[in-house]
Amino acid sequence: MYDSIIIGCGPAGMTAALYLLRAGKKVILLERESIGGQVAKSPRLENFPSITSIAGEDFASQLFDQITDLGASFEVENGMEVIKKPNGTFTVKTDFNEYEGKTVVLATGCEHKKLGLAREDELVGHGISYCAVCDGAFFAKQDVIIIGDANTALQYAISLSDICTHVQIATLFDHFFADEILIERIKHIENISYRHNLASVEFLGENEIEGVLFEDTQTKEKVTYKASGVFICIGQQPDNERFKGIVDLDERGFILANDKMETKTPGVYAVGDCRRKGIRQVITATSDGAIAGVEIAKYLSR
Repeated sequence: MYDSIIIGCGPAGMTAALYLLRAGKKVILLERESIGGQVAKSPRLENFPSITSIAGEDFASQLFDQITDLGASFEVENGMEVIKKPNGTFTVKTDFNEYEGKTVVLATGCEHKKLGLAREDELVGHGISYCAVCDGAFFAKQDVIIIGDANTALQYAISLSDICTHVQIATLFDHFFADEILIERIKHIENISYRHNLASVEFLGENEIEGVLFEDTQTKEKVTYKASGVFICIGQQPDNERFKGIVDLDERGFILANDKMETKTPGVYAVGDCRRKGIRQVITATSDGAIAGVEIAKYLSR
């Protein structure tokens, strides 16, 4: 019997674990992929207080080492269902096992949004990627396209500019939604170009990506960019349908939780990008985790 079962091992879930472990609680984290969530795929984390710059993967690894040193258990399993028992404890079913806990923390983050164009899924790994950290090296000395307009897209562009011949950014709207420091940075990198008001129409190439056909949303002009790689960075979406019996979801699928991270079910908490909130950043994820850890410790002492 665990004091808390945490589903998700990103910054929010790991921070919740950190606070619970320091309170002497028994904790297990379940993660279906790799530790760190979205931040582990970020080239640089540069807006976390006291840290000038760090690779997202390194940040996640250090946080994971911190909680495992304190005694956290960890399993690579997908938390698929949460069941509240008559005695107030919980059973968490995964794709391999079942775990018993006094509380549950949902820290499942978000998944990459897709463009929804024909052949998008089949071309993943054949030129299409959602992660420049994971796949950027495959396109060294080649031309690539980045579709997106926010911080991740521009961070990817800056990172890829070091190894790629040319980086073309295409945005759907007429401006960037990124931090001004990133916008200014790409303007001064010679092998980065960008064009606004481009709607993605079609992926070019048969078995491998050869480019993308766009349409200018203002002039209706067809625009083609040739490239060997396409990085899609248009945001994330939650994956919370599996928990809708135990928590309430909003119209976009995000979990509804109060400022104590409590959901409608006593003993179930939601933290990080999976819950409805205004700002999704590492700093707000860790804040959620800290609040949940403190509140769960209070809940367990009742």
